[in-house]
Amino acid sequence: MRVPPVPYPAKACVTRARSVAWLARAVRVSAPRGLRLLFYHRIADDGDELAVPVRRFREQMDFLAGEGYRVVDVSQFGALLAEGQLPDRTVGLSFDDGCRDVAENALPVLARHRFRATVFVATGVTDGRARFTWYARQPPLLTWDEVVALDGGGTLAFEAHSVTHPNLLALDDEHSAYEIAESRAELERRLRRRITAFSYPTGLFGEREMQLVEEVGYDVAVSCEPGVNLPTTNRFALRRRQIDRRDSLLDFRAKVGGAHDTPLPMRAIYRRMRYSDGRGSPLAASARR
Repeated sequence: MRVPPVPYPAKACVTRARSVAWLARAVRVSAPRGLRLLFYHRIADDGDELAVPVRRFREQMDFLAGEGYRVVDVSQFGALLAEGQLPDRTVGLSFDDGCRDVAENALPVLARHRFRATVFVATGVTDGRARFTWYARQPPLLTWDEVVALDGGGTLAFEAHSVTHPNLLALDDEHSAYEIAESRAELERRLRRRITAFSYPTGLFGEREMQLVEEVGYDVAVSCEPGVNLPTTNRFALRRRQIDRRDSLLDFRAKVGGAHDTPLPMRAIYRRMRYSDGRGSPLAASARR
């Protein structure tokens, strides 16, 4: 059975309700202690549900700057956790897939505020050996020359997101290991530095994938499961909260403030139905070792 894509307007309504409820109690209840990691896909005005409008992204980053937040990339984020540090007003920031509009529209905003962010790229998609199958017309991606130049610029750091962006759960051991290891090797050859972080494609992973990521030599890996990160959080299943195209500034503030640390209702069931055609179901945040 083919499960339809997420009904985005309905998801936005539930998100807004949770944000309003958070605002009503924000004065009385402090956010749970820990570090939050935010992620985006695209920053563009073309109506793609994965693209946050440029103006909204600017407002969100201006909010963080105005409130005195430090914004770090995923490697820095992992280092803070490894050292047992949970500094106030610190968030991690990342972008999945390596679309060109991240450099065109997000980079100037980040650089103005001296924020850092990680961009996770699928190496085979970057050079045209594969494509993102959910797009009939794939958005422009950063070229390898652009990735290499930007990686040394001090704002964006590029890390691994597999080779072809598959459902790793649907692959056998050999092919899953290849996707995880080869993407790191290709990036290290291109960037001439050690690659330390991995992003599971579509956030799908299990115990096998976490073990492979650790064996290959990554320091951390990130999921798409929401939640707060502590020094005790599995470093190969760090929690991230996605920022959506329809998120208002209130929704963004609520996500940073901890109102959306738990999944939306029915999320686990939806993901199990849509992606359980592989060797197992995606791990829930509560199932991490």
